Parts: sequence; structure tokens; C-alpha cells
Amino acid sequence: MKTTPVTTADLSRSVIAVPPLCRNADLTLSRTENGKLIQHMYAGGIRTLLYGGNANLYNIAVSEYVELLTMLRELAPSDMWMVPSVGPMYGTAMDQAAILKDHEFPTAMLLPTLFPSKPAGVATAIRHFVERSGLKAVLYIKDEGYITPELAAELVNDGLISWIKYAVVKEDPAQDAYLSKLITLVNTDMIVSGIGEQPAIIHLRDFGITGFTAGCVCIKPQLSTDMLHAIQAKDYAKAEEIRQIFLPMEDQRNAHSPILVLHHAVTLAGIANTGPVLPLLTELPAHLMPGIEKAAKELLAR
Repeated sequence: MKTTPVTTADLSRSVIAVPPLCRNADLTLSRTENGKLIQHMYAGGIRTLLYGGNANLYNIAVSEYVELLTMLRELAPSDMWMVPSVGPMYGTAMDQAAILKDHEFPTAMLLPTLFPSKPAGVATAIRHFVERSGLKAVLYIKDEGYITPELAAELVNDGLISWIKYAVVKEDPAQDAYLSKLITLVNTDMIVSGIGEQPAIIHLRDFGITGFTAGCVCIKPQLSTDMLHAIQAKDYAKAEEIRQIFLPMEDQRNAHSPILVLHHAVTLAGIANTGPVLPLLTELPAHLMPGIEKAAKELLAR
């Protein structure tokens, strides 16, 4: 596992994949199946994995956290950067911060929640997490009400943030007053588009931010890697062609649940057996599986 400090080069050298977490029938972690998924992504050029919402770390037990960190560290190739998440609740994040002190991860992400939280409280929680863990934090902005651009900039200026995952969904991503404000306050080298392939071209081209995270990259990592390289080469026509290929899979996720569809899609495509979904989430209805399987297998075959 890569353990050196986070740099701008880390954020731009690879699509940041946000994979599901594979579990056995008894809900324990599956080392074998997670290894298969990690190797599949690595073979497609992925060098950064972010375990967060798609891995359902919202519902993980603190008692399982050491096992998770140990597994990720041991399964990662030497040049792959693993980013675990903490929280979203303050107490959970503080317990996990203490655990992270004994491991070698260079950063970790605080999972966002709007209830119960206030922007100033989020900023305080991040400060406490950094103090307790000794790690800079990934700030995940998923809603405009979560934290203000000004508070985010204060955290960056105080040296507490490794990078920002920006994932506020807009009907037109080109019209984004929040992101427009944020990039005047924070170096764009530290901001990553956090909503997959669909807004990535606009975010990187028009706002100048430095990379993107994605879930569907777990199905076809090389294609998503090609899209990143096309954007970096300013070949936006090619990037748009690739973006369109991901649309059927993204349509399934948007229609039925981004987390759950991806969880099932990895299994249905034959990449790795993700197993049962950890509660408080639950399985999708059986009648949705044929559509998910079709989209996943067609994407994998491209």
C-alpha cells in the first residue's frame, strides 16, 4: 500500500475508484472477493481506492474497523493508495481516529451527514479528528448545507485537509455557484469531482479541478482511465464518447440506488461476489436484477 503523503499528482494520476465492500453470507468481510475486485481495478489502471458510501461504511461497526484497515492494507499493491472513511457521527469518527493512529494510511475521509450537524460543527469535528488521528482529512462536500466554502477554506489554510471531494448534484453542473465560490478560496489542485463520470468533463474543463471519483469505474476501470486521460489531453470529444458509454449503468444507479445497484452490478458482471448488503440498507427487488445485469455486462464488454 502507498503510504507517502498525499500530493496533487496522486489526485490526477488515477481515477479515484469508490468500490463496494464484499462480504460473506454471514456479513463478515470477504478477503478473497475484495481481493478479486481490487485486482480487477488495478489491472485497469486504478491506483487510488476510496472506501466510503459505496462500501456502506456508514453502517460498519467500530469493532470491525481494525479488521477492515488490516485487510485493505494487506490486499493493496505497493503503489495503490487506499483511503478509508470514518463517521459520519462524531463519536464514531473519534473512535476510528484513535484506531487509525496505529495504521499507515496517509489520509481518511469523514462521511457526510446533514442530521444532526451544522457547518461550524462539521469544521470542529474535522479539527478534532485530525488532532486525534494525526492524519489530514478528506473533506466530502455532498450538500451545500453541510459546510460553507469559507469554512472549508479555513480548514485547508490551517493544513488540515488532504483534498476535497466535491459531490453536490446540480441539474446543470456548469451552473454551480457553490463550486464557483469554492475555487476562488481553495487551490483547484486540491479539489476532486466526486459524482462519477457524468459531470467530470465539465468539472475538470470548466472549473479546473484536478481529478474525479467514480463508482462505475469498478465495472470497467480501463474505460474510465481512458476518459481521465482524454480530459487531461483536452480531447473532450473522446471523453464525451466514453462518458456516454457509462450512461446506461448510471441510469440504473440513479433510478434505483447508486450504492445498491453498484453493489449488485459487480456481482452480476462476474467480477467479484459482493455478497449481502450490510443493514441498515437492504437488497434490491429481484425484478430489477435483469436490467442491472444487462447494463453491467454490456459495460464490461466494451
